[in-house]
Amino acid sequence: MAIIKTSSTLRLNLTDHAKIKKIAETENRSMANMIETLVKEKIRQYENENGEIELNDEDIYCQFFRA
Repeated sequence: MAIIKTSSTLRLNLTDHAKIKKIAETENRSMANMIETLVKEKIRQYENENGEIELNDEDIYCQFFRA
């Protein structure tokens, strides 16, 4: 099964953007991959502290398939 990904516009101040870019370069990652990795790490951290975030199909798909 294919993995469906969504795209989002992200606004960062210039300093944060430059710092993330430097981190990405040291890890041989693209900016997009670095940001995705940071988000996944934060979700994992949150769920370790608070329990798994329960999602249903509506949470995941409703924004893409609204009539």
